Amino acid sequence: MKATMKLATLGAVALLIAAAPFGLLKAQTTYQSNATQTTIKGTSTLHDWDMTSTKGQTKATFKVEGDQVTGITALTFAVLAESLKSDRSGLDKNAYKALNTDKHKNIGFTLTSGTVTSTGKNTFQVKATGNLTIAGTAKQTTITANGQFNPADKSISIKGATTFNMTGYNVKPPTVMMGTIKTGDEITVDYSAKLAAQ
Repeated sequence: MKATMKLATLGAVALLIAAAPFGLLKAQTTYQSNATQTTIKGTSTLHDWDMTSTKGQTKATFKVEGDQVTGITALTFAVLAESLKSDRSGLDKNAYKALNTDKHKNIGFTLTSGTVTSTGKNTFQVKATGNLTIAGTAKQTTITANGQFNPADKSISIKGATTFNMTGYNVKPPTVMMGTIKTGDEITVDYSAKLAAQ
């Protein structure tokens, strides 16, 4: 009888040990968006300007416990540079030239490390450090975004912004009207997406 109980106990322990990694893996969920909105905002000697794309591709792996996002282990983002559009074709043309889109089609980000901090029920802030690549130049940068887990459809919504200088990525601020209108070096990139579980 004792031997039978001991075998049953050992079997239960073995089952728990075998199931533990699977449980951890289940907490890691891949999310994706094929319609991430990206808006670049800047200034010029004449007026402020912005360029927007809704064609960004985002893929991320989050750790979800219950209805709360508790961690991030992977994140990649890419947007076709020439999908960014303003209401001025001249600005677009000069921006593509400055970004050297003939050779460097995409603007992208790849996570190297990240943290998630809870900010309330279902809400969190993610801090992502990784390589941001613009016009072929990659630099390590840290971006932040606010997020919300949506229990109804298990999706995750994120929204954030980051500011930097174009010259830091070897991009010469574009000019318009034969150089009479000059854009400022500093730009702000806004991004938002609704990520669906895969």
